[in-house]
Amino acid sequence: MYRKFNADANTVCAQTISGLAQKPARRMSTDAGSQLLFRQLLDYKSYTYTYLLADPESREAVLIDPVIEMVDRDVALVRDLGLDLIYAVNTHVHADHVTGTGEIKKRVPGCKSVISKVSQAKADVHISEGDTLKFGRHSLECYSTPGHTDGCMSYVLRSQAMVFTGDAVLIRGCGRDAGKLYDSVHAKILSLPRHFKILPAHDYTGQMSSTVGEELQHNLRLTRTRDEFIKIMKNLNLPYPKQIDRALPANMVCGVYEAGES
Repeated sequence: MYRKFNADANTVCAQTISGLAQKPARRMSTDAGSQLLFRQLLDYKSYTYTYLLADPESREAVLIDPVIEMVDRDVALVRDLGLDLIYAVNTHVHADHVTGTGEIKKRVPGCKSVISKVSQAKADVHISEGDTLKFGRHSLECYSTPGHTDGCMSYVLRSQAMVFTGDAVLIRGCGRDAGKLYDSVHAKILSLPRHFKILPAHDYTGQMSSTVGEELQHNLRLTRTRDEFIKIMKNLNLPYPKQIDRALPANMVCGVYEAGES
């Protein structure tokens, strides 16, 4: 049974999408079907993907994993497209960049920040397994996928066969922790239909998306047994995230730590 969140916000007057198609500098991809306005945006410093999703009729929109250095770009795109941004959502408390949710809230009246309840981070809306975030005719289903962090959430947009995985599943990879991650990824993400598109929070090789079927076949970590996976992850010797000392405290307070707010 899903608990639904529905923002109480006025609809912004629509602008024609065709007239805005001449602004390629601010977007990386085109609409993913006539029923959803979709943009995949990149922060080149942290290789973080930010996703803008909107209902073309109601103009209600959701932004997933915004980065503070890219807030100008994101807010400009929302305004260019005549959207009513009702949610700025994080998949988890990031360690490699500062979230832009707090700054976006200052610039976009009515926008609410969202993060998992388990994360214990500051937000307007705290979500749990089984909740949904509604925007127009669409709903993001909230799945708890702990392992990379205990508060990791993945968001399933079933109507478009999309899953936004944060750092739980990367293209041909995954987050850096072991047993709990393996269990949650196989139970919540790789159990989805094989044609569902995987849209991660990061990619360091220039790839933009994958599918459940591709990762079940080609992901060299997640196709192993649980014990093999744990051994692989223990031996990765990944470097300490460059921005972790700055990012973690800021992201616990919606990205406004550096401004002295709480």
